[in-house]
Amino acid sequence: MASYGSAERDLETQTAPQREAGSPLLLKALTASALVLAGALAYVATSGPAQDLQAAPVMMNRVNVMPVAPKFQPMQMRRRQPELKVRASSSPKNVASTVAPPAAITETEMVALTRAATEERGLAMDGVAAANSGHLGLPLGAAEIGAVLWGKDMTYYAKDPTWINRDRFILSAGHGSMFIYSWLNLAGYDLPIDELKNFRQHHSMTPGHPEFPSSEHNTPGIESTTGPLGQGVSNAVGMAAAEKMAAATYNTEEHKIIDNHIFALAGDGCLQEGVAFEAAAFAAHEKLDNLIVLYDANDVTLDKMAEFTQSEDVITRYKAMGWDAVVVDGHDMEAVHAAIENAKNDNNGKPKLLMCRTIIGKGIEEVAGTNAAHGEAGVKFTDESRAKLGLPEEKFYVSPETRDFFKGREGELKKIYDDWQETYAAWKAANPEKAQQLQDAIDRKTPSVEEMFAQIPARDGIDAEATRISGSTALNDIAKIFPDVISGSADLHGSNKNYISGGGDFGGDAALGKEYTGRNVYYGIREHAMGAIMNGFAYYGLNRPSGATFLVFADYMRNPVRVAALAELPVSYIWTHDSVGVGEDGPTHQPIEQVSSLRLIPNLDVFRPADPEETVAAYVGTMERQNGPTALILTRQNVPNLKEIDVNTRRMGTIKGGYIAKKETGALDTILIASGSELSIAMDAAKELGDGVRVVSMPCMERFDRQEDSYKEEVLPAACRKRVAIEAGASGMWYKYVGLDGKVIGVDRFGFSAPGDIVFKELGFTKDNLVSVAQSA
Repeated sequence: MASYGSAERDLETQTAPQREAGSPLLLKALTASALVLAGALAYVATSGPAQDLQAAPVMMNRVNVMPVAPKFQPMQMRRRQPELKVRASSSPKNVASTVAPPAAITETEMVALTRAATEERGLAMDGVAAANSGHLGLPLGAAEIGAVLWGKDMTYYAKDPTWINRDRFILSAGHGSMFIYSWLNLAGYDLPIDELKNFRQHHSMTPGHPEFPSSEHNTPGIESTTGPLGQGVSNAVGMAAAEKMAAATYNTEEHKIIDNHIFALAGDGCLQEGVAFEAAAFAAHEKLDNLIVLYDANDVTLDKMAEFTQSEDVITRYKAMGWDAVVVDGHDMEAVHAAIENAKNDNNGKPKLLMCRTIIGKGIEEVAGTNAAHGEAGVKFTDESRAKLGLPEEKFYVSPETRDFFKGREGELKKIYDDWQETYAAWKAANPEKAQQLQDAIDRKTPSVEEMFAQIPARDGIDAEATRISGSTALNDIAKIFPDVISGSADLHGSNKNYISGGGDFGGDAALGKEYTGRNVYYGIREHAMGAIMNGFAYYGLNRPSGATFLVFADYMRNPVRVAALAELPVSYIWTHDSVGVGEDGPTHQPIEQVSSLRLIPNLDVFRPADPEETVAAYVGTMERQNGPTALILTRQNVPNLKEIDVNTRRMGTIKGGYIAKKETGALDTILIASGSELSIAMDAAKELGDGVRVVSMPCMERFDRQEDSYKEEVLPAACRKRVAIEAGASGMWYKYVGLDGKVIGVDRFGFSAPGDIVFKELGFTKDNLVSVAQSA
């Protein structure tokens, strides 16, 4: 049995799958090993110095116990040998010595869990075969891990899948989705067997990759939208941080209502992605010891065996970052259970990595242990394989014994759930203010736009100000209204100006002045991980996260932004230094295509406000929005406070995405459309162009496009075809408003290093150039 706190067990020999003493296969293996060892010793004695053997390479610190004669494998596939040896670590683990050994799995439980693992393999085979699409490798290779998690070690209550103190499970390797669908069905979640039969079909609850409940899917028990490798394990870091924040905020000496754990199942592909490394470093630095990552280490990636692309010692790498990391046999349920339980009980300030050695596709011997097992190559062998596993011919079979076992498990979990409800009721009675704050966070209670505006004073005293400065003021006003709002930056708080004053700094190192109640998260120079961790905060459901960096680095965050939009997460991105107006830093730091490319992401609102009041409205708009993320694009340079436009007009017009900033005083002849810092240029140009010119501010195309047709016609009447748009960015998106007859002043080249006003002038962002273009249109 594995002992999580034992250095001796840490990297000891792992064997799978034949373990029974006296088995014929094991006896043959031992005999063969002895013969090979004797031959090797004889060879060394007669053929050269010992250091030649010591210099032999060892892949990921693993060496095969038995040599295997080379044989032809199609597609250059190599089968991972079921018996592996792992070198002992040279550095002992530093863990608490008071960890009590976990309760062992009883003989009755072992029988039930083994049966459940076998039947989960059958469900996965049947689901992928029925769809003729999907990934068999992980659901078959990790079946015992799933049995231990849902059958023994995780705390959840299937009848209340959004219970706030449940353990969270994230399938980071989302391609293996039949794994989680099967276990959710077996564990009693409202995911009927017919939905497993409908795997990967239109309108099913079982899409190809797990999708967080949204307007498209509502699959209970799915905690995170996964599929892009590395995202899920990074989301888990965000959830672990959110749990730490919630526990520090709401628990009291008398009542502990938040004490759950975050589990993620990840494969080699997830850990190879750079985002996973960034997030893992953050998790260790902030001492997130409530995070348990189960690494499905099967030596296989999609294209080749993993040795083609990786050779690092993953255990040592994670230990070097500050994780506890151990190796267990992923098919030995007692070892997996012991490792999980000790990880849960070891509150030593270190996240936990359990490297579970598994055989991919286990149960389909024709492909097991090869990269062919990753996808659906084993489908044609499923009928024979099911029979060898002892499953009946009936597809999607679950035995009455397995159903009864999980009903019993539900009873055990209901007792935990009911006890928690009693604690929660007592906590609520003793802490009514905290209870109200928590309930508001759960409900994402949001005042109306008008109510929020009423609590934020007008910026009349400002003549000119960078919108990043205006954003700082707006963020702090918003933070007073919403105690669940948090902010963070990728090492740029001083430049992004997004620090919540008096909010404290998040983290586990008190010597640095950090505490888990802190509302300002320091992500380090890890933009990609920041985006994924912010999503984790949002998935956890008790915070409204925002995070900041320079706009030109938003591309580092692109995948988590896309996933947030897909999952309909209310996340806010504060991206400053928004255009060639950045100036002296030059083209590496001057965004050109970023704003337009962000506007291409479905369900992402992109605000580029023009002045302090539009900036207030942009922040209010992001709080109003509950079904998707919002980008706030802010300037480095000062822009005028456009006091000639009424405050309410600017605020409410921005909420609608576009509005008439200056109405013509004569017959309408020309419409100038602008966003951000270019709105003031359009306002000045209109004064020279005459009384037939209208100026339209367009801070958020997405919101404007969602307005009723009557409003859009009111702002941009179809009868007026003479239109000019101006924005210091790529021009293409603006033609949907100006049409084929219109013109756009934009930037479709890289900028250059010079003071910002000179860059603007050279690229045509002046009143005189706009007047000239409008007159020639």
